[in-house]
Amino acid sequence: MKIKAFSFIAIVAATVIATGFTAIEQKAWTAPAADAKAVNTVKTSKESVAAGKALWNQHCSSCHGKTGLGDGSKAAQLKTQPADFSKAAFQSQTDGSLFYKVSVGRDDMPSFKKKIPEKDEIWNLVNFMRTLKK
Repeated sequence: MKIKAFSFIAIVAATVIATGFTAIEQKAWTAPAADAKAVNTVKTSKESVAAGKALWNQHCSSCHGKTGLGDGSKAAQLKTQPADFSKAAFQSQTDGSLFYKVSVGRDDMPSFKKKIPEKDEIWNLVNFMRTLKK
């Protein structure tokens, strides 16, 4: 009887933990309205996308993966699953929202205000992120 009770408690605990992790993964992240309305000041070009890709490879691919699927080498170590940037839900965000999220960060996603201090460089990164759609 004690083994059955222990097994039941273990299953319930595992379910609660798994549900908690799922809630963390699905936690919505919305940029403030004023930031979301910010307009990308860097025109999309081959040069801008190439500059953004270089920043991506340096700062982002270890978590988000080379193609933005959230499958980078460090992704499994994080508390939350990195977003899949190829999905329509991600790509439907405004450029201003993406700029905000890169700049400010949240939870496992670090702020890049100091690592990428030039605004034009973050806009280049946003331009590159737009190439990751399916």
